[in-house]
Amino acid sequence: MDERLKAFERLLNIMDDLREKCPWDKKQTINSLSPLTIEETYELCDAIIEKNDKAIQEELGDLMLHLVFYSKIASEENKFDITDVLNTVCEKLIFRHPHIYGDVKVETDEEVKQNWEKLKLKKGKKSILEGVPSSLPSVVKAQRVQSKASAVGFDWENAQQAFPKMREEMDELQEAIGENDFSHIEEEAGDLLFAVINYTRHLGVDAERALELTNKKFIKRFQKMEEYARTANKNIADVGFEQQEAWYQAARKELKQKND
Repeated sequence: MDERLKAFERLLNIMDDLREKCPWDKKQTINSLSPLTIEETYELCDAIIEKNDKAIQEELGDLMLHLVFYSKIASEENKFDITDVLNTVCEKLIFRHPHIYGDVKVETDEEVKQNWEKLKLKKGKKSILEGVPSSLPSVVKAQRVQSKASAVGFDWENAQQAFPKMREEMDELQEAIGENDFSHIEEEAGDLLFAVINYTRHLGVDAERALELTNKKFIKRFQKMEEYARTANKNIADVGFEQQEAWYQAARKELKQKND
C-alpha cells in the first residue's frame, strides 16, 4: 500500500479509538471543535510566518486531525463521512480545472481565476462574492472580495493606477476629521484601509501577512525597550515619550544588527 494511504488509514483508526475510548474526544461536537480549529489555523499561519518547518509539519497534522474529527462526528450522525468529503473536493477540483480535465485552454494563472468565477456563476450563484465567508477577518475579507471582483474585470490594471486612490481616500479622511464627524471619520478610515489593501494586492503582497510581520517586529522592538527600562531601573510608563522613542530607535538598531 502507498505510504500516504497507510498514514491516512492510521489516523482514521486512531480517530475511531479516541472517539470510542477518550472522555474528552467523545464529548466533542462540530460546534465545540470550531473555535479550536480557528486557533489551530492561526498557529499554522504563525509557523509559516516564522519559517519553522518542524512547526509547520506539526500544525498541519493538528489541522488534519480536525478535518478527520469533523467527518467522524458527521458519520456518527449519518450525515456524511470522510469518503464523501474527499470525493466532494475531488469532484470540485475536476470541475474547476477544465484546462486539465477538459478541453479549455488557459495560459496564465489570471485566466484560471477568471474561469473559476465564471464556473461558479454557472452553478447558480447570483454573485461572485457569495463565496466569501462573512466571518473572515476584515483584512483577509477585503483581499478576497477585491480578488473576486478583479476576476471579472472590475479592477485597476496595475499598482500605478491603484496608488492615487489611496491619496484620494487620505484626503477624504482629512476632510472628515475637519468636520469632526466620527461616523464619517470611521467610514473614510475604512475606505483608506480598503484602498491600501487593494494597492498592496497589486504589488503582489499579502496584506494580512505583511501586517502580521510588522506586528511581530513591533512586539520585539517594544519588548527590547522594556529590557532597557528594567536595566535603567525605570518604569517605561513613567519616562515620557522622548525617552521611549530613544529606546525604540536603539532597539530597532540592535535588532537590525542581530538580523544582518
